[in-house]
Amino acid sequence: MSGGVEWALHCCVVLTSVDEPAPAARLAQLHDVSPSYLAKQLQALSRADLIRSVQGKAGGYVLTRPPSEITVLDVVEAIDGPGPAFSCTEIRQRGPMATPPEACTAPCAISRAMANAEAQWRAALRAVSIADLADDVRGDYGPGALAGIGAWFKAEG
Repeated sequence: MSGGVEWALHCCVVLTSVDEPAPAARLAQLHDVSPSYLAKQLQALSRADLIRSVQGKAGGYVLTRPPSEITVLDVVEAIDGPGPAFSCTEIRQRGPMATPPEACTAPCAISRAMANAEAQWRAALRAVSIADLADDVRGDYGPGALAGIGAWFKAEG
């Protein structure tokens, strides 16, 4: 999983705390990350229709739907793509003890284990919403944590 997933998830959680669009430059400043790096993640989220850009003087980004309807998996797939994390290359068909291709009619034990793990991983990420993460942030840092971020955006915007 790429590092962009972390930044994208943080941005989505932050967007739950603001009443007005959050400018990309301010999101980058808040997270102390390169604006150009963060812009790529925001563009990916926008292409996936998880956030949208609002133009104008008070422009920035907003979530496209309620945070309870955006899952962690949605964000992961927006940033890293929907493809599998593990890709079997049929290594068992290589080398001096190679298994003949005609004997490889079913996935090997390793491929099956990885596919099972991925299915469980995706199900776990699908079960957690951005709203859930925001609730966890409030639980970890207190009820004023996200409200403070929202106030920071208003005061410095």
